[in-house]
Amino acid sequence: MKRFVLLTSIIMLFNLLIPAAFVFAKETDEDENAKQELNLAPDAKSAILMERDTGKVIYEKNTDEKLAPASMTKIMTLLLIMEAIDEGELKKDETLRISERAASMGGSQIFLEQGEEMTVDNLLKGVAIASANDASVALAERIAGSEKAFVKMMNQKAKALGLENTQFQNSTGLPAEDHYSTAHDMAVMAKKLLAYESVTDYTSIYEDYLRKGQENEFWLVNTNKLVKSYPGVDGLKTGYTNEAKYCLTATAEKNNMRMIAVVMGTDTTKKRNASVSKMLDYAFNHYETKNLYEKGEQITTIDFLKAEEQTVDVAAAESISTIHKKGEEDKKVTATAKLDENLTLPLQKGDQVGKLVVKSKGKKLSTTPLIVQQDVNKASYFTLFKRTVQNMVK
Repeated sequence: MKRFVLLTSIIMLFNLLIPAAFVFAKETDEDENAKQELNLAPDAKSAILMERDTGKVIYEKNTDEKLAPASMTKIMTLLLIMEAIDEGELKKDETLRISERAASMGGSQIFLEQGEEMTVDNLLKGVAIASANDASVALAERIAGSEKAFVKMMNQKAKALGLENTQFQNSTGLPAEDHYSTAHDMAVMAKKLLAYESVTDYTSIYEDYLRKGQENEFWLVNTNKLVKSYPGVDGLKTGYTNEAKYCLTATAEKNNMRMIAVVMGTDTTKKRNASVSKMLDYAFNHYETKNLYEKGEQITTIDFLKAEEQTVDVAAAESISTIHKKGEEDKKVTATAKLDENLTLPLQKGDQVGKLVVKSKGKKLSTTPLIVQQDVNKASYFTLFKRTVQNMVK
């Protein structure tokens, strides 16, 4: 551990010496008043504008109002799907057989038939591009055994993310009693989903085909038209029901800054897209970010005396940035690695072992999980014996 303390001290000193960007100093009443005076989403019941890496909210309107999210529900569905793929529990080339229940889903669909077989990859396209309810249920059943069990997972994930104003009754967003969320909660879900960067490989597709060349060939067209009309938009999910009206959780990246914009309850698609465009324009015109660490970049190491591999790399679980108004970059940003005490073996690749805290002028800007980059197993008796002998020789 002495080596770790030394390494951590070096990292802290290094961060003190190099220029870094500033997220926001303590928000003054003037800053807060300026945020309130903005009217970026006049036609929406609720809206929020958030930077992805820092989670910094630039604009908000009724962000905690519980509203029907319609098909934006599928952001949570996609999150659990991407997690299952990342953990190896689901393979993109795996073929699923469609159940009667999945095939019976109404609303937006890709017209799956009972007994039909389709790959996870194509079902993902159906969900991400066409907002297909039947594909959503098929994937939910594969992951959890039933949609009911999958919905339980959705609500557990919402709780784990600290989302106090979200409750799901299905995986699709079809109208249901006590099925609700908020603009704030949708933005947090989107932030978590975007940690799985390959999701935009699907949500950015404007058009594609399923069952190409077959009699039941299906043309997929993205329900999010901003993917085609707004430069940098590559996701995420639209939504519409009579109760919810027109909703959209969008994301766009420009100059290495990724924004998340959510609008809920607009009367038309035109107003919905205009509100999102106005929010994104404001963000890209007035703000910029500074990347500190990439996702997966090594931050430090840990020495485990009783592990098979004694020195283990510790990395950032997500990309880490700071955000500032253009022309207001601050140089006084520090990043400090804080490892959990009394870690027990074994550990699996991706397990959290600490956090990286970014601060400026004493104000905490962000906290990001630190994870191990490999499995960490207990050392065998032979390894411990050999290590003891080596230490004695030294």
